[in-house]
Amino acid sequence: MIDVSRLTDLASRALGGSVLFANDDSFADVHALIAPGPAVHDPAAFAPRGKVYDGWETRRRREPGDDVALIRLGVPGVVRAVDVDTSFFVGNHPPAASVAIATVLGYPDADELLGARWATVIDHGPLTGGGSNLVEVGSAQLATHVRLSIHPDGGVARLRVFGDVVPDPRRLGGRVDLAALELGGAVDGCSNMFYASPANALAPGRAQVMSDGWETARRRDDGNDWLTVRLAAPGALEHIVIDTTRFVHNAPGWARVTDAETGAELLPRTRLVPDTEHRFRAVPAAAATRVRLDIYPDGGISRLRLLGTVDPAQRAAVTARWTRTLPADVAAAVDPTEFFG
Repeated sequence: MIDVSRLTDLASRALGGSVLFANDDSFADVHALIAPGPAVHDPAAFAPRGKVYDGWETRRRREPGDDVALIRLGVPGVVRAVDVDTSFFVGNHPPAASVAIATVLGYPDADELLGARWATVIDHGPLTGGGSNLVEVGSAQLATHVRLSIHPDGGVARLRVFGDVVPDPRRLGGRVDLAALELGGAVDGCSNMFYASPANALAPGRAQVMSDGWETARRRDDGNDWLTVRLAAPGALEHIVIDTTRFVHNAPGWARVTDAETGAELLPRTRLVPDTEHRFRAVPAAAATRVRLDIYPDGGISRLRLLGTVDPAQRAAVTARWTRTLPADVAAAVDPTEFFG
């Protein structure tokens, strides 16, 4: 089975995912489907409509048909696996589910999506109640929206759409955060993730709690912790932001940033202070593809921002990669003058 730990949940509300339509959510609110955390459950919790569930639950059908939800992905990408998580739904979970993807650029409304062209990636996959139902997907098409159909009704706690972010070249013009998860940056190596995933450091916004960041175990040797980031596109870095917000007594003492391929120093070893957003000017260097952050000796950071501009020599490659994932009719309608505006 595919390892989803290094993939992005493209649908997560933490990345801007949104539920645009559901034909029914009589018992439990469909918007919980894409909540970033795991479902929770209180066996004693009841409300006027019945048992309180953390997830999407529809009424019992007495007529033919299925229930449907449409989700706009927070970050478009190529879907590698889907998890229809039925945690705490036992006896009231759907027997099966189907998942389809669509590529609709811009900001379509629910009516436009209902009439869109959908490609089925999971067709009536069987579901078990009370836990994960992870299915690997083989599509190479860029997905901007997902349709979840449950057959015929019931409850789903979470929908996780794991995949690879494909950078949209139209969003990479000017000075941008080349490490940003929503633009296609990704952590591809890490020394330790004992308390929290390093991918959190590339998430949008400011950390709200300590667990929103990356935190390592306490070191008991003379080494140090590190992570490496594959940039959304190769580029020249201008500024580096290392944010220790929420880390009050467990922030690193120092940090250093280098080009992970060449070893060129982009930020020399520099002192950090707790609970602070640090902004540094990057040492001028050639365009980087991968960047390494070393923290000394251990601890946690909430965010890492690598601000710069895309290498002009790489623009055609970035555009070509994105275009290859588009359906032919969508690619033909894209205005090339929008790229790198």
